[in-house]
Amino acid sequence: MNPEIISFVKDHFTELSEPSLQEGIASAGVIREFKEGEVIMNFGSFVKGVPLVVKGSIKVVREDEEDNREVLLYFLKAGETCSMSFSCCMMEKRSDIRTTAEDDSKIIIIPIKYANDWMSTYPSWRNFVMRSYDSRMQELVKTLDSIAFKKMDERLWDYLMKRSKAHNAKSIHSTHQEIANDLNASREAISRLLKQLEKKGSIALERNKIVLL
Repeated sequence: MNPEIISFVKDHFTELSEPSLQEGIASAGVIREFKEGEVIMNFGSFVKGVPLVVKGSIKVVREDEEDNREVLLYFLKAGETCSMSFSCCMMEKRSDIRTTAEDDSKIIIIPIKYANDWMSTYPSWRNFVMRSYDSRMQELVKTLDSIAFKKMDERLWDYLMKRSKAHNAKSIHSTHQEIANDLNASREAISRLLKQLEKKGSIALERNKIVLL
């Protein structure tokens, strides 16, 4: 049993309060660390465990099978899990998402056998998983609404707010092309809109860096 994992659970997943569940996570879980920009799970891979984020932030994107374009779904931060990973585990199917460490990150991987068994054993684990599904569903609905109803300048501002919140920082380290990829837009359009935000005094542009003012 890993005492470090129990400490992480108590600090970041306070709702998982049963001592026996915490001990189970500490016994079954494995700590993995990822450097900024490192791919954690790629498209088409089999998902063998449920991630619990304890440090850093994780970007989750989906790929369009027809033209290989990507769209940002949501960000994960400490205290959260990826419900889509859980679904892939339960259904034993290949991943249709890619997760990437936005900055140096640390996660606890729970093997699917335990994650599944705990659904019927621990009410707090079941509630945690269901709340995670609900939270991610709301994020996806917001993403769909943004694509369908919002102009690109509004989508860009929402995106900057989400990244700032995910990193808990006012500075966003990213190129214009990376932002364009996340928003399924052209780099030229993103650069133009960022310049407009800078003129309004909303942001300051630096080399591969955006500072929210």
